[in-house]
Amino acid sequence: MAIIAKKIQDSKVKAIGELKESFSNAQDYIFTDYRGLTVQQITNLRKQLRAKDVEYTVVKNNFAKIAFEQLGTPDVSAYLVGPTAVAITPRDANEVAKIFFDFTREAPALKVKGALISSVVYDNTKTEAFSKLPGKLELISMLMSVMNGPARNLAAALNDVPSRLVRTIKAIADKKGESN
Repeated sequence: MAIIAKKIQDSKVKAIGELKESFSNAQDYIFTDYRGLTVQQITNLRKQLRAKDVEYTVVKNNFAKIAFEQLGTPDVSAYLVGPTAVAITPRDANEVAKIFFDFTREAPALKVKGALISSVVYDNTKTEAFSKLPGKLELISMLMSVMNGPARNLAAALNDVPSRLVRTIKAIADKKGESN
């Protein structure tokens, strides 16, 4: 539950509104603790995330709690404790999670707290398992490969009948040519 002051300042209302607008542009969010990262490491991480059209923002926890409550999302207040940066993911959340977990190998100071993916709250271990799943494009290509298999086999089988006939006729012609 977010703490709401009795007297609301316009700057805070504006900041919450901006967060709410950023959050409403996506349905997937990954929460991280960035303490201990150098400026260069954060810059490298942001560069990788920008390539996937991900907005990576340091948030005020109370403002983020209010924004998420106003959007009607499941409770993520457990992940909005301590220094928090949120990756706002418009699509392909598992590829973004892969970026984070790959990045933690080279910069162990980065901690993935959890995620909110398609209105389901994931803890750290579930988020890591989610990151290991194939992405949407990979799944589509796998499906297309499976769907193409029978058609490819049928085409090869149908093509094999005339080629066998041609080889048989050629063998007979060669055999008659040898006997003459």
